[in-house]
Amino acid sequence: MRRSLYDGLQNKIRKLKTPVIETWKNQYPDRDYEIKIDIPEFTCICPKTGLPDFAAIVIRYIPDRSCIELKSLKYYTIFYRDIGIFNEHVINRMLDDLANACRPRWMEIVGEFNARGGIKTTVRAEYGNRSSV
Repeated sequence: MRRSLYDGLQNKIRKLKTPVIETWKNQYPDRDYEIKIDIPEFTCICPKTGLPDFAAIVIRYIPDRSCIELKSLKYYTIFYRDIGIFNEHVINRMLDDLANACRPRWMEIVGEFNARGGIKTTVRAEYGNRSSV
């Protein structure tokens, strides 16, 4: 079996050091409103083949006291270009990092990964309970 440069990394995903995601103060914490962020050109590396994976990622959240600063989010997503990570792991890791940064009332991240070998993968992860918002 061919070894990959990324062997073993999947066991360390939760400990992976990523760029800081900055936030700014929400001036309307008394109101529920949804923020939607589209990232149409996300890339990471397939940990099995070493080839690039391409995805469109949509982040939706209802902020509480802070909102995600977009420039830092851009640098955060660029970081993954050189990381060998499974599709499922990248979406869940992003959810952990973004939710920890801004502590939203609710957040959902959906990654639609381009078809490879005739198989398209969509991964959806959620923080909080939208029905309780």
